[in-house]
Parts: sequence; structure tokens; C-alpha cells
Amino acid sequence: MRVIRGRATTISADRERTRTLLDRTGRTGEPAVRVCAPHRQVAFGRREAAEPGYDRAVAAARERGFEPVERSVGGRAVAYTGSTVAFAHALPVTDPRAGLDERYDATVERLRRALASLGVDAVPGEPPDAFCPGSHSLQCGGKVVGVAQRVRTDAALVAGCVVVDDRAAFAAVLDAVYDALGQPFDPTSVGSVAAAGGPSAPDPVIETVERALVGDDPTTVRRIGNGHT
Repeated sequence: MRVIRGRATTISADRERTRTLLDRTGRTGEPAVRVCAPHRQVAFGRREAAEPGYDRAVAAARERGFEPVERSVGGRAVAYTGSTVAFAHALPVTDPRAGLDERYDATVERLRRALASLGVDAVPGEPPDAFCPGSHSLQCGGKVVGVAQRVRTDAALVAGCVVVDDRAAFAAVLDAVYDALGQPFDPTSVGSVAAAGGPSAPDPVIETVERALVGDDPTTVRRIGNGHT
């Protein structure tokens, strides 16, 4: 298992690290994990760029100090405030038509156990009109974790975010972005690890989520920049 720690100096360089993570897994068959706190940004789903209101949504993000980017996995826009944690788990596949639900279920359960160890009693599901709505989420006083997946012929990337703190800033920017896109969103549907009784700093969440995704596999660690963030 290859583990990438840390954060690159720019958003584009940081995103390139995650792209190469998936490429390398597809090429070598070695699973890989990356967990970090990305730079402040709003990551739009692949299909949102073609929707009416996208330009206004991008402007709304920028007006609030969030750089707009497009991510490779599906789903709706997600915000990263600086304390929000992103995770990416690249896994080799032999049949891209098989294993989708199993990968989702395994990831959600690992994240549920990770949050429980931090004092957060999260359960599967999400409140109505949540950010990046989907069937594979965790909630505790609001949506705390969202999970998406990208599948290629040689590898799958199971990725998502954990709202650690700053849920007011997280909700405020997404409220403006979803409004521009004409999509339903309830700002009160956002939860956070801190509001649920867990830590407010990203580092302990990063460490715990990384351990949960790696499991018992032996690891090779590569560091980017300084520390976990």
C-alpha cells in the first residue's frame, strides 16, 4: 500500500498528486491512500460545468474566497475550507462493472469506525437537501462525510470529504453556489466532526482516517511538503 502524506504548495500541484495516485495504481496494481486538508476551494462535479448557472456559481465561490476547480469524480459541488479533510483511496480493478457497491460500503464502514474512535457517533445516511447528495454518506447532527467514486478499466478511486470544523463557512459558500446552479441545499444540513464532539483540528482526523483506509496492509510512505496537512 502506497501512502501519500502532506499537501503541495498550490491547488493545481496538489490535485495532480491525486491524479497520479490513480494512474500509478492502474499501472502497477498497488493500492494507494491519500488523506489531507486541501487548500481553500470549491470542487465542482464533472457535469456541473455544462449546467446553466455554472459561471455564476464559479463567481459566487470566488467572491467568498474559494478557488473553483473541477474534480474527476462525480457528484455535486463540495467546499474545502482549509480544515475540511479530503481522502482518496485508489484500488486496482479487473472488471470495471463489478465491485462498485462493495467499495462504497467498505469505505463508509471504515470511516464510520474511524469517526467513532474520535468520539463521533455517525450513522449512514444524510439529511434532506444536503451537499453533494448521494447514497453513501455519514451524518451526525448533519452530513459529515460524503463519498464519491470514479471507475476506470484498470483502477477505481473512492474519494470524498470529512467536514471537520468551519461548517458555517462551508455551508455559506455552498448555499450561494447551489443557488446559482438552481440546486436545492439546506445550510442547516451540514454537520461537522467538531460539532459532534470530535476534534476541531484536521490532523487527528487525517491520521485516523488514513489508518482506517490503510488497514493492516504494509505501507510505503511518501511525504509532500510538511506534516499531514
